[in-house]
Amino acid sequence: MIGRDVASSYDLDRLSIATLASHSALQIMHGAKAEGLRTLLVSTRERLPLYREFSHIIDEIVVVDRWRDLCRQDVVKRLRESNAILVPHGSLVEYVGHECAENIELPIFGLRTLFRVEASQREKMELLRDAGIPTPPSYSIDEDFEDLVIVKLPGAKGGKGYFIAMSSREVRQRLRELVERGLIKDPREALIQKYIVGVPIYIHYFYSPTLDRVEITGADIRYETNVDGLRRLPPRILEEIGIEPSFVVVGNIPVVLRESMLVKALDYGRRFAEATKRKLPPGIIGPYCLEAIATPNLEIVVFEFSGRIVAGTNLYVAGSPYTHLYWNEPMSVGRRIAREIRIAIEKNALHKVVT
Repeated sequence: MIGRDVASSYDLDRLSIATLASHSALQIMHGAKAEGLRTLLVSTRERLPLYREFSHIIDEIVVVDRWRDLCRQDVVKRLRESNAILVPHGSLVEYVGHECAENIELPIFGLRTLFRVEASQREKMELLRDAGIPTPPSYSIDEDFEDLVIVKLPGAKGGKGYFIAMSSREVRQRLRELVERGLIKDPREALIQKYIVGVPIYIHYFYSPTLDRVEITGADIRYETNVDGLRRLPPRILEEIGIEPSFVVVGNIPVVLRESMLVKALDYGRRFAEATKRKLPPGIIGPYCLEAIATPNLEIVVFEFSGRIVAGTNLYVAGSPYTHLYWNEPMSVGRRIAREIRIAIEKNALHKVVT
């Protein structure tokens, strides 16, 4: 009730959409302005030169020395004076930490109780399985196996530290090395998943509490280094150079799904939204993403999710094919967030879209 209580005291005629100066901030600012709302950006000093280039879509910048200052009482007070609703993206928890993100006394557009679930690879998979969504088989670090697996670290790290292995022995050795390097505290926090061969697809969704519907808003594939660079080399060269593939995301590429696949994609999006309502009431609010592999027989196997706006939506600042079909006008996810807030205000239902 933290955010809802604060929002009830706001001057809704002077509402501001706020976010951190990172990830998808420009899209969120642009979308809010397109819907006639004020915008506020929280930025560290070194990022100011970039965001000042876009002052026409940013009404106010609150400068902090470090990201964790977002939760200082004076910063929170200033945002509340601007009637700010905070829009979370992938950098929020990673930069400010769970304690701040979960307990900040500001209205958050989204489900703040999902932050901690997102930080745990195991809890994420449990939620997907509870939704009845197909997922890859997983292994425990204590199990002995001989199988091709991908090992993932907790948190939204953009693929940093992920690796492929062929056996339980190799997995345990590599995790010990990551502990020594400080990339992970407890090896048991890592998720060990069977590597599914297919095409990675990241499907973007939006759950609207005001319209009570799930919308598909786009899809993308991620360009990762150095795994995408290595595939250009012949197998014999790969064997000789001995470079370990890595999965750090450097960018995103648009993709349009075969229309026949949309039936299953939309079904999984709805299942996820319903599962969050059961497990984490009131359930997902706004954007989320199911991260999947499309197999040769066109099955969709979901290996992860993001419970907020993803960077792949930045491809569609002018709208995606799907959002245009819903709204018959250019509609980015950033604008869709602002549209949902505006609809909620018109229906006297702002409490439905903030937590």
